[in-house]
Amino acid sequence: MSSTPAIPSATSRPLWQRLLLRRLKFLLGVIVILALALGGSYLFAPQWLLRADVARQAMAAHLDTKTVQAGDTRWSYYEGGEGPTLVLLHGYDSSKEVWLEVAKELTPHFHLIIPDLPGWGDSSRNDGANYDIGAQAARLDEFMQALGLRSVTVVGHSMGGAIAGVYAAEHPQVVNRLVLVDSFGLTSKENDFDRRSLAGTNPFTYDDRAGFQRAESLAFKTVPDLPGRFVDVLIQRNQHDRSFLDKTFNELRQPSQYLSVQQRLDKLTMPVMGLWCRDDKIIDISALDSLRNGLVNAAAISTTTLSGCNHMPMLEKPEQTVQVLTAFELSH
Repeated sequence: MSSTPAIPSATSRPLWQRLLLRRLKFLLGVIVILALALGGSYLFAPQWLLRADVARQAMAAHLDTKTVQAGDTRWSYYEGGEGPTLVLLHGYDSSKEVWLEVAKELTPHFHLIIPDLPGWGDSSRNDGANYDIGAQAARLDEFMQALGLRSVTVVGHSMGGAIAGVYAAEHPQVVNRLVLVDSFGLTSKENDFDRRSLAGTNPFTYDDRAGFQRAESLAFKTVPDLPGRFVDVLIQRNQHDRSFLDKTFNELRQPSQYLSVQQRLDKLTMPVMGLWCRDDKIIDISALDSLRNGLVNAAAISTTTLSGCNHMPMLEKPEQTVQVLTAFELSH
């Protein structure tokens, strides 16, 4: 007559097995809790996950988040790294986070200051105040003075490029080098974006996911594939900021704004670099010719074009953008 083997009871197992089982149960519980928390956050509070990811990227880039009161603005900015100082300025409907990918490669060699421009990101906004290029350049001077910045390289993208160019023209004693990345403020061949903008249509406002995709396709050659709930956060932010977006966009449609750098090119005496995506749908690459031809007093002129990107080289071609910035900085 056969007998069934006895199954060891929990108390009969060796101590190491009991401890291992407890640890496995604990880890399984932690995994389940984290999965539920992340799933719940994604569904009900995706903005938390977005902020957590931004914090992770800033930490990876060795950047600290700081604030300073300068003039009428409470500025929020990143700072980190050691070496020559680079001040990186973002564009319209953007924020300091747009530079995180390149910052990760720059902080080992450079001291970075990356602000949210007044009215954007986490910097303060004053209802009814003027946020055109000239006003922002004046605020940038207050920010520079508050941080005691001198002998810096200013890098500006799109609208931030116009602010950087105007500031450099008015404060050459502060700006040692200037880099304009797909910059606003220069004469260029009229494109579809220009025609729509001058007609009064703001292509950067949207109310649904399809509208978000259309807006992103203007700036990216390949639109980033973001999870739907993250897109919903950006839609809500766009709707919340709608009046400011439209007010600023209408200000930028004026000739004094879209020619703001063009009219001051002869005042730029420092080395100047123009970096453009060959397939930019927002600011045509012909602006690079206007930059080259107008820099009659610049100490040096450099230009670089990148293929495979549209209007956002720091996001679509971060490695090449870092290489161009580093080479320009080291050559001067």
